[in-house]
Amino acid sequence: MNKGKAVRKWVAIIMTLTMVIALLSACSGSGGNSEAEKRVLRIGVLYGSGDNDQYFRQQYTDMYEMTHKNIEFEIVNAIDWNEQRFETPNPEGANNQPDPYEKMKEMLTGKNPVDVVVIDYSMLRRLTQDNLLKQLDPLIQKAKFDLSDYVPTVIDGIKAAGDDNLYALTPTFSSSALYYNKKIFADAGVEPPTDNMTWDDIIAKARLVANGTGADRKFGLSINRWGGDGFSDAQTFGAALQLKMWDDKGEKMLVNSGDWEMAWSTVAGLYKEKISPTQEDMQKINEKQASGDVGFNPVSGDLFISGKVAMTVGDYGYINEINNTMNNASKIKGFETFEWDVVTPPTHATKPGVGGNIYYSQLMGINQNAQNPDDAWKFIEFTNSKEWAELKARSTYELVSRKEFIKPKNGANYNINAFTTLKPVPPTSTDADALWRTKPNLWEAQQPGYELFQQVVKGDKTVKEALQEWETKGNAILEKMKNNPTGGVTDGGGTIDVKPLNDEAALKAAAGE
Repeated sequence: MNKGKAVRKWVAIIMTLTMVIALLSACSGSGGNSEAEKRVLRIGVLYGSGDNDQYFRQQYTDMYEMTHKNIEFEIVNAIDWNEQRFETPNPEGANNQPDPYEKMKEMLTGKNPVDVVVIDYSMLRRLTQDNLLKQLDPLIQKAKFDLSDYVPTVIDGIKAAGDDNLYALTPTFSSSALYYNKKIFADAGVEPPTDNMTWDDIIAKARLVANGTGADRKFGLSINRWGGDGFSDAQTFGAALQLKMWDDKGEKMLVNSGDWEMAWSTVAGLYKEKISPTQEDMQKINEKQASGDVGFNPVSGDLFISGKVAMTVGDYGYINEINNTMNNASKIKGFETFEWDVVTPPTHATKPGVGGNIYYSQLMGINQNAQNPDDAWKFIEFTNSKEWAELKARSTYELVSRKEFIKPKNGANYNINAFTTLKPVPPTSTDADALWRTKPNLWEAQQPGYELFQQVVKGDKTVKEALQEWETKGNAILEKMKNNPTGGVTDGGGTIDVKPLNDEAALKAAAGE
């Protein structure tokens, strides 16, 4: 590096640091260093270890400490990964696994409670119902903390778990959108998708652009990036409908219902009509690429980037993969670049505006028993401020919660609002993971569904027949699990000795009568 370049580099670094310090000072106000007394702000996280603590500090606390010399952070883990790592596995099942909620509760109510708590979204409703978190609305109003430019999907999701009140805030989040290939639509003479379309709308468009045969076919829609898993696709399709496989006690199957039948019928139809690629279709494409003169193809498993699928649902980080591929197109033999864009994920007509697979990265709340509640609020106020969002908006893997700073990256031009428009699916349970802790082999009641879905696609069974059979087999497994909650009750493939579907006694047993 020559002398001139070195000087310019250091000038840029100094200017950047100056901006950071100025922003932090502006956010902290005049009182940031006014008190000489050192105070400890304890932050509780669910899982962690020494390495994780370091990452959290780099991301959230180091900048704060630069202008708050009187604040010292202590990171507390409810569950230490290292302790779990060195424990001897228990052959009986999940007895070694601590209850995450109970461990979180201990951290909030013990002798030395934390001040700020980083919450998993699945726990938020239960924590608020148990009165373990301070309501933030009064603090927001008192501080005149402006949330007007907060992404609606973020605020709506947090409020949904707190009876329309705010008990936490998150500075960042991630969500999904429907990616589409402009060239495929243009070649087919079909108008591309737009925001706020329903599944019916999107499937109709997918049917119009799907064409070709064998390894040369172009498919209309892949519900997930990798394709081929119709059973999981049906659950993604039905997420906004809040489809549940079993009841909250894990004692009765709930799959034999109208919503499940609609979901299976729709997704199975995509595979039957070759609108979506099956595993066999993907294998044919890969075999053709391997047998030709293309050679190594780093994107062969991704049918959207390969130009084989017109639309797919992907998260925000998928943009990086697409851009990286397009920028290195000359290195991939036989690869053709294409223009793309995104729209909001498809929704159900009965649940307008709901969907998008929202993930809240760092939900932070204040412990009701906080020893230092004032500093706790100041820290949350800072991490959710406009100044902080402006600094963190460069991330290409997640979005900041301030809409003002959400913009396409690297000069690209795409519909960024597609990631911020839909409301999240409201939580269905206050403790979604409880069953998996007490019944770690609950997945066995799910297993019959995989094979039965394939039988529907092949035409061997109707959807109604398949769901009835899954209900019967699943109920039999759940019944056996009552006496053996941590042990396997099938042969691993979902096979269990059950009576025929038309046997009255079997039906009564399956229904729990």
